[in-house]
Amino acid sequence: MRKDDGAPLPTRRLSELTLPAPGLGCLSMSSFYARADPAEAFATVHRAIDRGVALLDTADVQGLGEGERFLGRALVGRRDRVLISTKVGLERDRDGRFLGVRGDRTYIRERCHGSLRRLGVDHLDLYVKHWVAPGERIEEAIGALAELVAEGKVRHLALSEVSADTLRRAHAVHPITAVQSEWSLWTRGIEDEVVPACRELGVGIIASCPLGRGLLTGRIASTADLGPATDFRHTLPRFGPGNLTRNQAIVTALRPLAARRGLSLAQLALAWLHHQGADVVPIPGTCRRDHLAENLAAVFVELSAGERQAIADAIPAAAVHGERYPPFLMRLVDN
Repeated sequence: MRKDDGAPLPTRRLSELTLPAPGLGCLSMSSFYARADPAEAFATVHRAIDRGVALLDTADVQGLGEGERFLGRALVGRRDRVLISTKVGLERDRDGRFLGVRGDRTYIRERCHGSLRRLGVDHLDLYVKHWVAPGERIEEAIGALAELVAEGKVRHLALSEVSADTLRRAHAVHPITAVQSEWSLWTRGIEDEVVPACRELGVGIIASCPLGRGLLTGRIASTADLGPATDFRHTLPRFGPGNLTRNQAIVTALRPLAARRGLSLAQLALAWLHHQGADVVPIPGTCRRDHLAENLAAVFVELSAGERQAIADAIPAAAVHGERYPPFLMRLVDN
């Protein structure tokens, strides 16, 4: 496994925003996965910042606001060294059940003010519209977000898990800095239309779940490795008992390629993604410093064109079994 040598992180460009890569996904620090050790999670955020990581990603639905509160506490005295990205639009009730997607002006303004309060900041660097419901008028949501930009409460706008058509409609209302969507070796749907549309418009790409929610680390061999029943992945079809067994073929195919370069599986997967363009910023999530160091080292791995092709060819689309989300959530993405 390649070690992080402490070298300065390379920069990437998301539209008008230049920042180091990778960023840090903070989902696992508050919810959805096995419960994190708070002290280790705090130390991981601080270590990431000390290593030059700038983009820290959370959302208002993570832990029903606890993700933002956690990040706010972790950033005391460090706010001026980071770019905070949080999301709005995906609604959950007090018990954590998903209710759907909203983009009306009143809701967006309410949630923005709540995010600012929970984070303890006076502005959000990147505010991301979290998914788009079927038939939703993205123009209303972007209009409301543009008001927040004019008021100085938000610096840059982004969209999450949208279609190329929605991106173009949104960008016509107000410049979009980035699209944040799942992109990894086993989730490549955005390559067909969304990535070309981003590059046509000069919009950057934030690659979420770049390690396939843990599968591409090689550390998940069975559902028992997912941890407690509260782990969100137990609800995802790709991690269902039958599909997870078949998806192990992906890990098997990548192991010799990683071993040949002396890399961990996670580093191979991240290195491939880092080579997809200077407008791509992966945000691998972790709440552990050892995994952070492993992930950061991947940005310095050089892959030849032949190696990149061999990695991609090892995982054809037919090798991936199961949808990313249950049906009721799949209806809310890529609209």
